[in-house]
Amino acid sequence: MNGTGDPKERVAIIQMNAELQRAQIELSRIQFAIGKLFTRFATEDIARNAQKETVTAALEVLQTLNGFYSALATHRPGDCAILKPGTRRLSEEDTLHAIRCVSGYLRRQREQYVQMGKPIPAEQRARMERFFPTSLLQRILIVEMAGCRIDNPPFYQEAKELGFANLPEITHMASLTFDDVIVFHESLTERILFHALVHTVQFHLLGVDAYTELFVRSFLRVNSHFLVPLEAHAFALDSKFAANGERAFSVEEEVRQWIEEGRY
Repeated sequence: MNGTGDPKERVAIIQMNAELQRAQIELSRIQFAIGKLFTRFATEDIARNAQKETVTAALEVLQTLNGFYSALATHRPGDCAILKPGTRRLSEEDTLHAIRCVSGYLRRQREQYVQMGKPIPAEQRARMERFFPTSLLQRILIVEMAGCRIDNPPFYQEAKELGFANLPEITHMASLTFDDVIVFHESLTERILFHALVHTVQFHLLGVDAYTELFVRSFLRVNSHFLVPLEAHAFALDSKFAANGERAFSVEEEVRQWIEEGRY
């Protein structure tokens, strides 16, 4: 395919890009799974106890992917920054600009969806009261999307031009927490609700501005949404809930401890 304008070639290019987009979605799901794995287990423990066949097969896949995308980089050198997102170190001024963009986005989304919000259903709220303060649960509003999803923020394009392509895909997330408003893309299961409520506690104790600054600075450091401590902690707590949902514990105490210890 050389871009001659032939109709058959145009169709082939469209099909090729559709396949690449599907591959990108699958890679995002893989990254999500790996992120959850590393929030629960130390690298040394995984290396020591993982089944040899599983690790070998994964490494073979990674080698194939590395060869494929490295070949793309050879032919499109301008994309190297995209293949190595986050390698550029932002100035403090640019970092503060990013923080303002994200905090502004969170506030605008909250104002947009608060009008559509409804209280957590009584049965699920009663279940969550074993883990979250009743006063918090009573003021949380939820929105269940019907057949549509929230698009990526407009500032994503600017971030990608700076070389950051490893950004969380908003449209692929099960839920999104905007302070005290939670928007659900998928069915309202207990675990998805629990995870989102962890973030409401983080927002409640930190405030939107501090939450945003911690998230952005952490993302710039670790270059992975799933490894940002605010997100990793939410995954760890929802895993704890899923493992034994009958054993009550205080999410607020857990979050407060992480704040006091500077772990976020």
